[in-house]
Amino acid sequence: MREHLRCEVCGRKIYGKPYNVIIEGAKLIVCSECSKHGKVILEVEKPQPTVQRAASAKPKAPLTLKAQQKKAPETLESFELMEDFNVKIKQAREKLGLSHEDLGKKLNEKVSVLRKIETGKMTPDNALARKLEHELKIRLLAPVTEEKAPQTNITKPERHELTLGDIIQFNKKDKEKGEFAERKQS
Repeated sequence: MREHLRCEVCGRKIYGKPYNVIIEGAKLIVCSECSKHGKVILEVEKPQPTVQRAASAKPKAPLTLKAQQKKAPETLESFELMEDFNVKIKQAREKLGLSHEDLGKKLNEKVSVLRKIETGKMTPDNALARKLEHELKIRLLAPVTEEKAPQTNITKPERHELTLGDIIQFNKKDKEKGEFAERKQS
C-alpha cells in the first residue's frame, strides 16, 4: 500500500503527480490545485557519481579545531551593526546612482526590505549586511567590543511606590497590632 503525500499548502492528500513549486521563495510539494499559486519547477535528478578506484579514495578526516579556525576565522568572531547603518546605506546607494529596484536585483532582495532597512524600521542580519557592504563598498559591521559599564552608586529613589509585597506586609502588621491590642485588653 502506497502512502500518499500531503500538499504543503492546503494539507489535502495528493492523488496523482505531486508538483514542485516555488511560492514566495519557498520550494513546496503541492497538489495540482495549489500549483497554480506559484511557479512550477522541474527537477532533474543528478546521477550518482561512480567511484572508479575505491582503493585510492581516502576518507576525509574531520577538521581539527585549529584547522576550522584557520578555514573560517570570521565565523568565530562576532560582529555588530553600526548605529547609523541606515544612513550609510542610503547615502552609498544614492552616490552610486542605484534605485531600490536596481540594488534589490543585484542583491536578490525584495525592494520593500531594502526600503525598511534604509528607514530604520528593520535591521539587516549579518548575511545581508555583508552583501550590502560588498555591493555598496561601505562598512556596516564592526567587531563586538566589550565595554565596561561605569560603576555608579545605587541610591534608593526618593519616592517609593507601594508594591504588592508592601501591602501584604502592612496587612500582617495591622493584624498583629490588632491581636496585641486584644491581648492587652484581656
